[in-house]
Amino acid sequence: MSEENFAELLEDSLVTIHNGEIVEGKVISVKEDEIVLNIGYKADGIITRNEYSNKPVDLTNEVKVGDVMQAKVLKVNDGDGQVLLTYKRIAMEQSNKRLEEAFNNKEVLTAPVAAVLDGGLSVMIDEAKVFIPASLVSDVYEKDLSKYAGKEISFIITEFNPRRRRIIGNRKVLVVEEKKKLQKELFDRISVGMEVEGVVKNITDFGAFIDLGGVDGLLHISEMSWGRVDNPKKLFNVGDKITVLIKDIKDTKIALSLKFERDNPWKDAAKKYSVGSIVTGKVARMTDFGAFVELGVGVDALLHVSQISKEHVQKPSDVLNIGDEVTAMVVDFNEEAKKISLSIKALLLAEEKNNADKEVETEDADAAEEE
Repeated sequence: MSEENFAELLEDSLVTIHNGEIVEGKVISVKEDEIVLNIGYKADGIITRNEYSNKPVDLTNEVKVGDVMQAKVLKVNDGDGQVLLTYKRIAMEQSNKRLEEAFNNKEVLTAPVAAVLDGGLSVMIDEAKVFIPASLVSDVYEKDLSKYAGKEISFIITEFNPRRRRIIGNRKVLVVEEKKKLQKELFDRISVGMEVEGVVKNITDFGAFIDLGGVDGLLHISEMSWGRVDNPKKLFNVGDKITVLIKDIKDTKIALSLKFERDNPWKDAAKKYSVGSIVTGKVARMTDFGAFVELGVGVDALLHVSQISKEHVQKPSDVLNIGDEVTAMVVDFNEEAKKISLSIKALLLAEEKNNADKEVETEDADAAEEE
């Protein structure tokens, strides 16, 4: 048989292929970025790394010589006499079918975030890309989505149009459903007066929002301590775990408190600050009509300007400073209104009278001795 006849016979024995056709072949060579397939054609088929997967992979870790795999013909002749094949497009078509089923069935999918984009998140389901817009990532606006990078998230497909390369995922709807479930569970088990654990979620000038497990409660600045709180951010950090008291529940709003009755500084106040008692405290703040003296955490007493001294005082700041320690007499105690009035003047007068009485007693004693 002549060489020409042998060549013709060999040509006739080989398959014919066309662009877009799916072929099957055996791996005869693998490099990091290229797979060579024997597809029964006069030229071998080549699958580049870019046509194997949308993910950065080392092809030597994906296939080995001798493996049989399917691929789609992109070009019968890539210009170098080889057949250019694609594997990822078959996988993408299969992935799209999977996503279409999930879209029709409203199935919940879970996958890692492949990329954080300016407008949202890109998620890969096999070789198909799903885009989750920033507005559909959560039930609240999140300016920084970087915390989701590489993390697995769950979502549903709410728009499916592979021809326009528009497959939209929605995580927000799942977050809302989960919060409703947690909200119901929480309200079923809590009641006013109960102590519960929570995590500080956000801090503002007027208070802190505490996550109680899917529902946020407000810990107002006035309920953070029996004492005075000027800045909540000095007391708490986001992420702190705290035990709080359920003060009130109205619809879905929960008011919290850290004023536990066991720590109420007014509990023994009637005994400690009875009228006539001598007490010591620090000047906490001042007004034109007097100074407020802190006798203990959560217990302030008013030292009226007229009671600061036996002499006339125009305004408290003329003789006192914030932080000064003062000793005075309790001249009024109102437990119901939680008001205590102090007087340095009364204390001084009482001391003078006491000294005068002692002098009289001494004189009387001396006179008795002389007799």
